[in-house]
Amino acid sequence: MEIITSRTNPLCTHLRKLASSVSYRRDCGEFLCDSPKLLEEALLWRADLRTVVCTDPAALPALPDAVRRVQVPGDLMKSISPAQTPQGVLSVCGLPGRTLPEQLTGRRYVVLDGVQDPGNVGTILRTADAFHADGLFLVNACADLYNPKTVRASMGAVFRCSVWTCGLEELRALLTKSGLPLYGAALRSDTVDVRRADFSHCAVAVGSEGKGLSADALAACDLTVRIPMSGHCESLNAAAAAAVLLWEAARDD
Repeated sequence: MEIITSRTNPLCTHLRKLASSVSYRRDCGEFLCDSPKLLEEALLWRADLRTVVCTDPAALPALPDAVRRVQVPGDLMKSISPAQTPQGVLSVCGLPGRTLPEQLTGRRYVVLDGVQDPGNVGTILRTADAFHADGLFLVNACADLYNPKTVRASMGAVFRCSVWTCGLEELRALLTKSGLPLYGAALRSDTVDVRRADFSHCAVAVGSEGKGLSADALAACDLTVRIPMSGHCESLNAAAAAAVLLWEAARDD
């Protein structure tokens, strides 16, 4: 077990950059997890775990021999953790390489269109995992999947769910090739009530928090669906809307 006490140690600098920079994460091929729960999930799902930093080595689970182990004092942990209240454990994992498949073999997928809040992206990924979605697509500048806030909100789903980032045209071509229609959540008069839609084989698109689905995404949809709600309510939070849609879809299982 290494012991580090200096805030200027190269590993500390590396961890701060992993927490704050998308480009740095991509260049290094690593991302940061900031809780004991995420470490447990990384071990359970055999993620590419590379480094574990902790304040109390006795609280760590058994780690593979190749994992670098580092102990730091509490004040140093506060300076390197992305969480306001650090939980005493940081983990560094390798970014998985995910290229678009030639064809989709699952029944149900989720598409996020410009969802920029990391917490919402992570929560939707967690919800997709809970309701047996076969994968998640991020299009039009969504929040980075490996932002620490996204990873934290996913509660480990980031390790076990397939997620792809691609352009809308690529996605549309892949869905067509795979025989999957694209449904878009929208508040329009020509939409179908979600309780009457057939979710047995489809991809469901949810738009950004402020604007909903983009015009391009709506144009790519085969069908738009709406969640019935009271007339004085304009819309739902993106994560809440995704949860309703996925729960309704899971009723067809």
